Amino acid sequence: MAGTLYLVATPIGNLGDMTLRAADTLRAVDFIAAEDTRVTVKLLNHLDIKKPMVSYHRHNSDTRGDELVSRLLAGESCALVTDAGTPAISDPGEELVAQCAAQNIPVVPIPGACAFVNALAVSGLPTTRFTFEGFLPMNKKNRRAHLESLQKEERTMVFHEAPHKLLPTLSDLMAAFGPDRRISLCRELTKLHEEVLRTTLGGAVQHYAANPPKGEFVLVIEGAAPSQEEEYTLEDGLELVDKLQAEGASTRDAVKQVAAAYKLSKKALYDLAIARKDEG
Repeated sequence: MAGTLYLVATPIGNLGDMTLRAADTLRAVDFIAAEDTRVTVKLLNHLDIKKPMVSYHRHNSDTRGDELVSRLLAGESCALVTDAGTPAISDPGEELVAQCAAQNIPVVPIPGACAFVNALAVSGLPTTRFTFEGFLPMNKKNRRAHLESLQKEERTMVFHEAPHKLLPTLSDLMAAFGPDRRISLCRELTKLHEEVLRTTLGGAVQHYAANPPKGEFVLVIEGAAPSQEEEYTLEDGLELVDKLQAEGASTRDAVKQVAAAYKLSKKALYDLAIARKDEG
């Protein structure tokens, strides 16, 4: 019988956020797969837990993932942890979960701290619908293309960013969305110097140009305003067809032009135009 992979969320800054269930899970498993064993050992020492560890990160996930799956299939249980927060969200744990799912290995989430969820909650921006974008591409061309694809995104957008890249990223975001788009910048969440700055993209660029950023950031950005495109009915379309006919267009040509321009059913509009013509 296969063992179980536990996705154990760890504190993102405040050790008091470690849940009792998460600590109990770390004590119970056969081994721990950690993003950085040097970071995780500090947490284990704090909890007075001694457990075998192996590293699992983006640079060894191709080979180490197969090793972990083999151990799980052999019946061992494993806790997957990242340096901070919830594993398998924007990190290689996603790949390990997929491997386990393909092998019908049980995967159990152990909830806890998650930086982007907390940032979204305190942002003051709409939270009903949102999209988590993680870190933007480093390649300038890919970054520009990605931001262009988001220009009409109406959901609240959430990004991660490191302090040394914050100003260039804010400038790119301002170029894509405009200086007046609202943003909430959440810095060092749960830590001693936690800060939430609610402003606009233009205001954020000015603020951090004068105040060099420190700490890890979660950026929560307002979505685009809903599209205000006017909807046209068949009756509206028929009036436009009449105008074009009065200018000399045939019924068929007028219907084709109006249906294409205003996204109406060409057949329905043509039938309506012919019916009115017959009535006349």
